[in-house]
Amino acid sequence: MHKIFLTLVLATLLNAQVYDGVAIVVKDKAITLMDIRKEMENSKVNLEKASDALIRQKLEEIEIDDRKISVDASEVYDDIKKTAARNNLNISEFYEAVRNSNGMSSTELKEKVKQKLLSQKLYSAISYSAISEPSEDDVREYYELHKDDYKHPSEFTVIIYQAKEQSRLQEKIDNPMFYSPDIHTEEQTLPYERISPELASLLERTALNNFTTIVPDGQKGYMSFYLKEIKSAKDSGLESVRNQIINSIMGDKREIVLSSYFARLRQSADIKTLRTPQ
Repeated sequence: MHKIFLTLVLATLLNAQVYDGVAIVVKDKAITLMDIRKEMENSKVNLEKASDALIRQKLEEIEIDDRKISVDASEVYDDIKKTAARNNLNISEFYEAVRNSNGMSSTELKEKVKQKLLSQKLYSAISYSAISEPSEDDVREYYELHKDDYKHPSEFTVIIYQAKEQSRLQEKIDNPMFYSPDIHTEEQTLPYERISPELASLLERTALNNFTTIVPDGQKGYMSFYLKEIKSAKDSGLESVRNQIINSIMGDKREIVLSSYFARLRQSADIKTLRTPQ
């Protein structure tokens, strides 16, 4: 077991003038004050939770290194390709959609996918033997306790705007009264069960009477959905969400095992203060 050195400056961090100084060192991996600030802002958590999350992240990186877990470029590409295919996009279109939605470059996306796959392999290595499949009673009890979580709109009524030029669509979004013959318009009703999970998620995140972000349309053009109406929530029934429930239960069990594992690692740590922000 590694001897892990942590430095955590909590009391004075919020008022620190220098935000890029080292605040925590986990073995040879540093966490800066800027890292903690960003985690607080991105995850909307307080100082303690942000620090805990970053320490956990560094502990995971150490375990990945120790276990010699690796992910090659082909695994990253396959994961991205599958995600793109679920959205009826080719790789280039998917990269563009990601860039348009959150500003992430293809290089940044690949790195994020790589880290996700590394974590998945680590989690499997730690928790695989400790987790059993849920029983039928477990599945039914979980469903009854979380029934509202599995309700979803039955359908979305949208106006689909398509154009070859992304700038044209942006003009329409910025000024709904704008008209251009370059923009094709079509109203459709989209049943929840017949659209991709990604599109369903996009529509669910969009406020009524608003446009979604602009995404590639899979035909070398662009599209945006104007959300006109949402039909009421629908209870889809146990059988239709059985796999989701099993995955949720397994995920909860896995997180319990992982949290316990990394808590033991952290308990063995020698915590020392290296510096105090000026």
